[in-house]
Amino acid sequence: MREVTTLFLKIVVIIIGIPVLALCIFLVPPMGNFAANLYPNIFPMKYLVFIVMYGAAIPFYFALYQAFNLLRYIDDNTAFTELSVKALKYIKLCAITISGLYVLGMPLFHFIAKKVDPPIGLIVLIIIFVSLVIAVFAAILQRLLQEAINIESEIDLTV
Repeated sequence: MREVTTLFLKIVVIIIGIPVLALCIFLVPPMGNFAANLYPNIFPMKYLVFIVMYGAAIPFYFALYQAFNLLRYIDDNTAFTELSVKALKYIKLCAITISGLYVLGMPLFHFIAKKVDPPIGLIVLIIIFVSLVIAVFAAILQRLLQEAINIESEIDLTV
């Protein structure tokens, strides 16, 4: 049963990565060009959009890779090891990096939102909030897993 569940979660991790890849390929370049057309006097506007969007995609995919590793550790019955704690730590750091990049990019998106009707600022705030929730959740899981490993090692030492 556990292998089926982890297989399902591995498929979900892959499925989560596909739309983000599609957004990076098909949405980010037109969005950068659109921002550059809105503000032609600000030369690096296009590249600032690229830096924020592609810069956030890199830690996103690294976090997905770490989640995939975590599921593999569960399959191998090595979930209660330092490798799992390290994977959760990397997921936490990636989520903080993503939210940090979008916080730094908020003025950029504010400029774009001034001239465009859709609520771009709200979408950015949702991305920041979701990333921070993931970071907090990963930090809690990391601490709980580390405590479980410590208790397990104490039990092994007393026996």
